[in-house]
Amino acid sequence: MDDLNNRVAVITGGGSGLGRELALRCADAGMRLALADVDEAGLSETVSLLPEGTDVVTRLVDVSKADAVEALATATYERFGAAHLVFNNAGVAVSGPTWTSTTDDWNWVLGVNLMGVVHGIRSFVPRMLEGGDPGRIINTASLAGLTSVPGSSVYCVSKHSVVTLSECLHHELTAMQSKLGVSVICPAFFKTGIADSERNRPAHLADANPLGEEYAQFVKAAIEAGRLSAGDISRFVMDAIGEKRFYILPHGGAIKQTEVRMRDILEQRDPTNPMAPPA
Repeated sequence: MDDLNNRVAVITGGGSGLGRELALRCADAGMRLALADVDEAGLSETVSLLPEGTDVVTRLVDVSKADAVEALATATYERFGAAHLVFNNAGVAVSGPTWTSTTDDWNWVLGVNLMGVVHGIRSFVPRMLEGGDPGRIINTASLAGLTSVPGSSVYCVSKHSVVTLSECLHHELTAMQSKLGVSVICPAFFKTGIADSERNRPAHLADANPLGEEYAQFVKAAIEAGRLSAGDISRFVMDAIGEKRFYILPHGGAIKQTEVRMRDILEQRDPTNPMAPPA
């Protein structure tokens, strides 16, 4: 799918951060857009930044709800009749020790980060296969899906799950010689609003980790220190999609950190802390 003009991109988490920047890149390529988020004001701001004349539909969607994602797929196909790039991008994060993480922490993060991707696959892939056009499913994971970060077990579990889910989907689509491809995005820290995702946390899942704030401050500092912006990541992602790349690792040190973890496993040694200062 070399020419994106007039094709359709679906982007969850389109109201801010990487989702917004992906929307801008896709619109610049002449794509039609279906944007989803739980943040109505954020979605409106994203739409206001799009090039004039962009054909766009927006929906308020909690991706943890299967029926909400199914409604997004229905609206997309009613409006455009197809989907070609599906970015399962919505994500949230919590911090804190594993033993003080609450069941609400687990339910919220896994509901959005993992089940949001599952729902996206279940709602869009059957329609895309039936349509028969070339297309691609792009799932946003994290470098935390390839490494294990202390104080981020809930987040890491959700993102490791997205990586293996994406790998399984790739194998399945390849085996059936489908025209659909898969990519998984694994960025390290970059400037985005995920550190403030608590602003969108449902009230019924508001029982936060009592020691989370101490760890969250470290995450916020690391994000602020990030050298790449969401715009930088989006440009890297779109180039990688053009190259039909499966693993998308925008940060230079990501491959090294992943290699260290693989060596830990292969050599059966204790896991290396990816956040520890160099020896």
